[in-house]
Amino acid sequence: MDKWNGKVAVVTGASSGIGKETCRQLVENGMIVVGFARREDKLQELAKDLKGKLGTFFYVKVNLCSEENILEAFNWIKRTLKSIDVLVNNAGVSKKSDLLGNTNDWKQMFDTNVIGYAICSREAIQIMEEMKIKAGHIININSIAGHYHIPFMKDISVYTATKQSVTSITKNLRELMGMKGLPIRVTSISPGAVETEMTEDLIKLGVNKMLKSIDIADAIMYALSAPQRVNVAEIIITPTNSNTLSLIKNFV
Repeated sequence: MDKWNGKVAVVTGASSGIGKETCRQLVENGMIVVGFARREDKLQELAKDLKGKLGTFFYVKVNLCSEENILEAFNWIKRTLKSIDVLVNNAGVSKKSDLLGNTNDWKQMFDTNVIGYAICSREAIQIMEEMKIKAGHIININSIAGHYHIPFMKDISVYTATKQSVTSITKNLRELMGMKGLPIRVTSISPGAVETEMTEDLIKLGVNKMLKSIDIADAIMYALSAPQRVNVAEIIITPTNSNTLSLIKNFV
């Protein structure tokens, strides 16, 4: 991680779970980290916790459903920090909604999980190009739901669709960076269930084989640490000894 010391990273969904742990790891490794999230009180707590570490933590209150909010945040970074080297698209929303469900739930999931990722990636890449950085990295936090059909959980069908979209746009973005000859690597990290605020219902239902936020943050560190010649394209992470049958028993 030495090559990233003093470099700028943006982490969305920074107020809790995977985003919070990722900010911690990056700051402890000497990066200048900007956390995006809606809950300013949580961001303030994290900023206090990270004072005195090797790197520096800033935050911007951002609603990823608002393109205006996102553009303002990236403009602040450009004015204040002058560059972006790493983007971790982590923010996510999961609503219990099938294809006969609530339109507002659908929009919130797609706006956050897909459109928000795309806008943040576009803005970060524009700054990377302008600053002529020698190495950049975009990491999209995906899900195993982005790769597998889960027939026994109908109420996450729209959420699953958003994650399958993330799989597609990540692949396309990686190819685009190659076509443009930009030194920007693109990685998708797809975990199974992780103990976060988003999975509290699973915990209540007795699902006990779950990943920790640190497990995903460690995968991010691994992808970032690889030599520039290496693009870790996809990481899929599942709990040890987990299987589909054991999950079905918790939902039927």
